[in-house]
Amino acid sequence: MYAYICISMKTDIQTESDIALWQKAFYEALLNDPITAPKFAHLNLTEHMPKIEQFWAFVLLDKAGYTTNVFQQHTHLQLEAIHFEHWLQHFIHTTNQMFEGPNANTAIERVKLLASTFMYKLHGEYKDFSQTP
Repeated sequence: MYAYICISMKTDIQTESDIALWQKAFYEALLNDPITAPKFAHLNLTEHMPKIEQFWAFVLLDKAGYTTNVFQQHTHLQLEAIHFEHWLQHFIHTTNQMFEGPNANTAIERVKLLASTFMYKLHGEYKDFSQTP
């Protein structure tokens, strides 16, 4: 008798549907974290999620249409280094759990750069998140 082992191979982020599932999982993690939940709990995700998905489709899939200033959309949240640290941990974990490949890697590198840039613009201090695992 032979035993069959099913190995599930992760794929890269390739479609807008991938982005929608990925970002939904990511925001669920943010909303379940006691550090980040207070910063994001007020969001109307039904209204906000299409904008988030459009941003990542622009970044990863070269889909035209995203013209919003992503930094401006976050200034009112009063995010501190600890929020970015948790945000990054959830983003990286969610991405690595669901996907692997060039687009997944680009997303992680881009979000590390965004976190460092946001910290600098919000607080005038540069925090290098590039080495965040």
